[in-house]
Amino acid sequence: MHYRLGYGSYDTVPAPKGASVHIQSFARAIATQGSLDLITVANPGQPPQQRHPDGYVHHAIPAPGKTLIQRVLAFRAALVAWPHGSYDLVQFRSIFEGLPIVLERDRWARRLLFEVNGMPSVELKYRYPDVAEDSQLNDKLRTQEDLCLQGSDHLITPSAVTQRYLQERGVPAARITVIANGVDLDQFPYCDRPLFAEERLHLIYYGTLAPWQGIDTLIRALGLLQADVLTHLTLIGHGSKSQIHGYRRLAEKLHLGERLHILPPMAQTELIPHLHRADVIVAPLAPCDRNLVQGCCPLKVLEGMATGIPVVSSRMPVVTDLGHDQRHFVLAEPGSSTDLSAKIFDLYQRPDHAKAIAQQARQHIVQNFTWHHATTALMQVYGQLLNL
Repeated sequence: MHYRLGYGSYDTVPAPKGASVHIQSFARAIATQGSLDLITVANPGQPPQQRHPDGYVHHAIPAPGKTLIQRVLAFRAALVAWPHGSYDLVQFRSIFEGLPIVLERDRWARRLLFEVNGMPSVELKYRYPDVAEDSQLNDKLRTQEDLCLQGSDHLITPSAVTQRYLQERGVPAARITVIANGVDLDQFPYCDRPLFAEERLHLIYYGTLAPWQGIDTLIRALGLLQADVLTHLTLIGHGSKSQIHGYRRLAEKLHLGERLHILPPMAQTELIPHLHRADVIVAPLAPCDRNLVQGCCPLKVLEGMATGIPVVSSRMPVVTDLGHDQRHFVLAEPGSSTDLSAKIFDLYQRPDHAKAIAQQARQHIVQNFTWHHATTALMQVYGQLLNL
């Protein structure tokens, strides 16, 4: 049987961020089950409709507006007005596109699949601090989240921590499937070179520069490392002007201005040479509700593990679910710049151990965390929902 399928996301695709990689990997797999419409926010100059080489039609919808709320409402209005007919199954990634689909379910789809990566009621306060004090807005967000959670036939999420959080929100365990993120091994090749070959240490972080990533802790660890070895830190990713200014001010306060380098987000093909020139990839996730309560599946940890460069991250369940300390990565206490710097320096002093960790990490990714693993699990969920 040939199915009509939809996949909606309030994200831009393509884009140099993990969400875009995730969406394109899933869309490629979903398109094998029938005709797929991928519906995302339009990049500037992007065609409104384009057939993708992987077999789906990509609909890029403009979402104009000066504020997030204006952009979301514009995107939702376009979904409400879009003459698409009914799908056999629609998968969506957030309440921003999910709410109008759930509220008009009879018009949209026979089955709804909610891909829960994060909740605005948890995450928005980190991007917009004033949200934390707006109880009415937070109540509205949670109400919309509950409507999407209750109105979907099934939920998928990349983390067991998020699964537990959803169960606390009232979703039965039987309606939730955990599908961890994956890595494209061709896009993240293994680099077999000696580590710490120079008399200086090069650290790298890539991804969003949001507060929950713990970058302030990393910059303070950079300062502590200077007492033992000349160290440079490169940050690659998107951040607001105020975030970037804050990180630069912290570095200057610690007399690290020449040691901190901040680069804009870039495509994976451009990113890989930066990763392969580094000595350590650092993912210092902060101990906050976004990481400890809601949960996540840090793609940068998985991708870093594939590169041949050792990864140092925070000791928290969203990371320990992905591997073992001192075998696949090195873990430091969350929020502790002292412990983070000590764990990095220990790797610097033991290059053979660092190399062994990087080798074991790559094999662990090959065996357990590729996009093939993730999409195979996704297709099993589709089979259940569509009675294949």
